[in-house]
Amino acid sequence: METWFDFDRRIFKHFAYLLILQMIPLFVLSSYLVNEINPYLFNKQMVYYLIAFVVFVVSAFIPWRHVIWWFVPIFYIANLGLLIAVEFIGKSILGAQRWIEIPGLGVTIQPSEFIKVSVIMMLGYIISYNPPPKEGYGLWNFIKLSIVIIIPFLLIAKEPDLGTALVLLITGYGILFVVGINWKIWISIFIILGLSAPLLYGQLKPYQKKRVSDFVGKPSYHVKQALIAIGSGGLEGKSKEDSTQTQLKFLPVSSTDFIFAYLGERFGFKGMITVILLYMFLIFNLLFISAKYSNDYLIKAFASGLAFLIFVYMGVNIYMVIGLAPVVGLPLPLFSHGGTSFIIFAVIFGILQNLIAFKDYSRYNSDSKVTMQTKDFH
Repeated sequence: METWFDFDRRIFKHFAYLLILQMIPLFVLSSYLVNEINPYLFNKQMVYYLIAFVVFVVSAFIPWRHVIWWFVPIFYIANLGLLIAVEFIGKSILGAQRWIEIPGLGVTIQPSEFIKVSVIMMLGYIISYNPPPKEGYGLWNFIKLSIVIIIPFLLIAKEPDLGTALVLLITGYGILFVVGINWKIWISIFIILGLSAPLLYGQLKPYQKKRVSDFVGKPSYHVKQALIAIGSGGLEGKSKEDSTQTQLKFLPVSSTDFIFAYLGERFGFKGMITVILLYMFLIFNLLFISAKYSNDYLIKAFASGLAFLIFVYMGVNIYMVIGLAPVVGLPLPLFSHGGTSFIIFAVIFGILQNLIAFKDYSRYNSDSKVTMQTKDFH
């Protein structure tokens, strides 16, 4: 008879430990830089790490393959409900209405962060029940899957939070690209987007157009200071005392959106390249996991979704800091100071680890009970 101890032993035996090891250098370097910028923020970051660790453990031990059939649709619809609620009861901060305040606690939540998890889960759920044919999904299935992505995209873009909305859009369609969509559909989409680009630009808010014009023309104050910080770091970087751009507060939001600039100031070109390589190895490992478990569409959706999520966040943030993309306020994933981002990534990593650890469970559906193929474990 199976005991809880056997369950523990089995899940630890089949964890993808390399994924965890790959994140540790990012956490260590991030904490080191945040502590130099502001010791108070460092203490807060340690609390975020602790919360993220607890969330990771809880997410890793929930039997997702057993509950996914009822949990995912409810979770997705509830998240959409929160996004709609933002429109009516949302709290506005700096001109953007993206947060809901929990009464009595004084705590705010940002539903647009949690919708990333529910969209990845929903896509994996639908795809696992209706796998694509050899030539990829056709138009009808593509439209059904697109609805899962487009509805939250429009709700988030309306807040307005175009940066997060675009991350969700690219991540969702990245999953569909990896899973398999007929190539004719992709060609048609690129042609339509190319022809409608001027119309889409006209729908942007004034401040969003300003970001684009700043990107095309003269860089904004933030970007100028970031480039000075990176340039002054040179190849090897400078000591903390000599990192005047950050220590004298010329570089704004140096612990969050522009922490990559402080990395360049402190550890130079070598430090920046090292961090980029750490991200690339992590992304390649996630894509390898996606390919390795190509017949398990839950793992495929989560691994590829996480890879695209990290890639988009990393790419946009670094390009934004060096002036090659408009400033959109996206953090450097697993690196920038902040609690919500760490917690969201902890949830996704935990679910992925659980799906990998219990790969050998028989397939579940709403009419079946959980059975374990124990031959691989004894």
